[in-house]
Amino acid sequence: MHVRTLALATACGAALLAAAAAPAPPATAAGGQAPHRPVRAKAVTAADLLAKTRGCNRISRGKYRKDAGAKATVPVCAADGAVYWKADMDIACDGRKTTRCNRKTDPWFLPDTAFHQSDGKALDAARLPYVVVPAPSKIWKYPDSRIRGGGVVAVVHGSRVRYGVVGDTGPAKIVGEASYAMAESLGIDPDPVSGGVSGGVTYIFFSGSRATPIESREAATRLGRNLARAFVAAN
Repeated sequence: MHVRTLALATACGAALLAAAAAPAPPATAAGGQAPHRPVRAKAVTAADLLAKTRGCNRISRGKYRKDAGAKATVPVCAADGAVYWKADMDIACDGRKTTRCNRKTDPWFLPDTAFHQSDGKALDAARLPYVVVPAPSKIWKYPDSRIRGGGVVAVVHGSRVRYGVVGDTGPAKIVGEASYAMAESLGIDPDPVSGGVSGGVTYIFFSGSRATPIESREAATRLGRNLARAFVAAN
């Protein structure tokens, strides 16, 4: 009896030690069900955005040129929560003077932008992905579509989508211009003289949006991803 009792006690002790060493079962919510784990939202792809911008509900009174002297072929199109157009990409270097953007690298360089950083300085085209909108005209006035400086923009080229801000205004009859940093992020040659691409770029401007501060790439990307998801769901 003594031997059996000792053996039983030893076995029970071993079981208790094993139970203590075993990993605890997952916590359960009320009703005995495992708690819900949040699922990360699926990222919006270039294909998702292009699928929603195939047609065009034109809101511009006319069309824009891609370059000076070219035929006007680009309309401004409206969608739920955004406006967009499809054009080329010329390289904008205007803003803060840097080793990449200055009068030596860009004969048309201007040391200012229409919209400024939170400290009042011009934007840095070499570091900040921004897009140029045409100055208001009888063709279209960007404020009428709730587009403003710092507004978030999704730019699609090939299989890539990148987010930036409205950073400058350009000629009243031309579209298709973005900063050195935006071109570089999309794999487009960012040289302000020889770079850019002749077509295949889609610009989607999210109405009423604003990245804060305007000079934060992270703020534009974070907000842009959420707005792009809402845009795809609504259109």
